[in-house]
Amino acid sequence: MMKRRELKFVLGLAVVAAGAAIAVTLSDKPGSFSMSPAIARSEAAELSPPLNALLQTTTWLNAPPLTPQDLRGKVVLVNFWTYSCINCVRTLPYLRAWAEKYRAEGLVVVSIHTPEFAFEKVPDNVTRALHQLDVPYRVAQDNDFRLWHAFGNRGWPAFYFIGADGAVAHEQLGEGDYEASEARIQALLKEAGSLKVALPITPIAGSGAQAAPDLATLGSGETYIGYGQASGFASPESFASDRTRTYTLPDNPWVNEWGLGGDWLVGAEFATSSAPQSSIAYRFHARDLHLVMAPASPEKPIRFRVTLDGKAPGADHGADTDPQGWGTLDADRLYQLVRQSAEVTDRTFRIAFEEPGVRAYAFTFG
Repeated sequence: MMKRRELKFVLGLAVVAAGAAIAVTLSDKPGSFSMSPAIARSEAAELSPPLNALLQTTTWLNAPPLTPQDLRGKVVLVNFWTYSCINCVRTLPYLRAWAEKYRAEGLVVVSIHTPEFAFEKVPDNVTRALHQLDVPYRVAQDNDFRLWHAFGNRGWPAFYFIGADGAVAHEQLGEGDYEASEARIQALLKEAGSLKVALPITPIAGSGAQAAPDLATLGSGETYIGYGQASGFASPESFASDRTRTYTLPDNPWVNEWGLGGDWLVGAEFATSSAPQSSIAYRFHARDLHLVMAPASPEKPIRFRVTLDGKAPGADHGADTDPQGWGTLDADRLYQLVRQSAEVTDRTFRIAFEEPGVRAYAFTFG
């Protein structure tokens, strides 16, 4: 599965080579590194356009910028993702395992964080997410979509397998097909001369939101709340775009219909609650339900409570709620609110917020 982004144009690979050495300096953002865009022509000229595009990146998280020596003759796995995307989050256990398993054999994992929502452009938010999600390899911040365009990318998550010759040997859009991907890594490493890549391909399992989806029972898809991409809205009142309105939860929504309750200001990207006890309801069919949310002020966490079919979720609570359905909105991220523990059936989800100031972006399922 993959989140798509429509592109009106695709930029070619831009290689900027100037006669100066690489300068690495710590920025004023914790965990963030900056690099001068000037790359020595003599060092970069031998590398392919995809690798040169990586070297032009100026903002890196988790580690210093890449150098030509880091890439020359290496097998490189480039992953495009964004931290609130559930499809991307579920790939992390595999990327972590491959980065560790094949590092000594010459594999370099490079993560390109290209944001979907405005809050994902904030370096502090991304750095916090990297710690929470346990992302140990290099991450580039691609707020202007320069690398996205350079690779001609079309969605999240995406994977580009680059051989030791610098050419893209394969690209994959969407999660899944992990055994074939690891076999592809092994084949590229073998071509590069590694003698120790005949390692068994063993199952990799994630936990919490990083666990694999239950595709056999998945009957609900990503649903945006902002009017720019909203679908399935079933409250009796129509959207009052960019102004506050009092909404009523739908009485008997069909599966994959949802609605707002209380006072909300609905914008193009997200809806903001304007009064205490504002709520959202969704009739869904999936094992897992997630909601991308953000508090208006990070200094003021907001308590919320989730119910399923009007009752506390009990054993069906998610990683970010307790059995009584309580949770706290304290950061801009994806929240796992439901994980059905038994047979997956149609359920009516409802979340109510104790205070105003909630920004609700999108539902995702698994």
